[in-house]
Amino acid sequence: MEDNKPVPAQLRGLDTYSKLLDSRFRIPGTNIRFGVDFIIGLVPFAGDILSFLFSSGLVLTMARHGVSGQVIGKMLGNIALDTTVGSIPVFGDIFDLFYKSNRRNYHLLEKHYSEGKYEGSIWKVVIPVLIILVLLFVVCIWLMINLVQFVGGLF
Repeated sequence: MEDNKPVPAQLRGLDTYSKLLDSRFRIPGTNIRFGVDFIIGLVPFAGDILSFLFSSGLVLTMARHGVSGQVIGKMLGNIALDTTVGSIPVFGDIFDLFYKSNRRNYHLLEKHYSEGKYEGSIWKVVIPVLIILVLLFVVCIWLMINLVQFVGGLF
């Protein structure tokens, strides 16, 4: 028997937040939507780090409210792919325009609740999630520093 629980009220604001990040605006004359995440990502280096932090905050909020470890893993995969590919100049910006990891993560949240698999708090997952996010953040900064040094060495 399917439970079909709605997304809890305290998490419904994440829908608006994820739309703001990924699909709030539309390119006139097209159906292509983008959000603040795409705009921020256009700023070399700092934009990708800031975008990563916004996405991480979204996942941490979901984790604090009991989303399963499997869903958190998928969300982290979305963020890792978005951050890694998104950091590639030009190609990454185009990828960010279409991938929309924050909306994907919110849809994972909706699916998690609509299938009725909510089983309470997952604090034992929050600590590993934090560690993974911090490690990804450190790797991103390290890559950015090395890229700046490489580019600076060319001139």
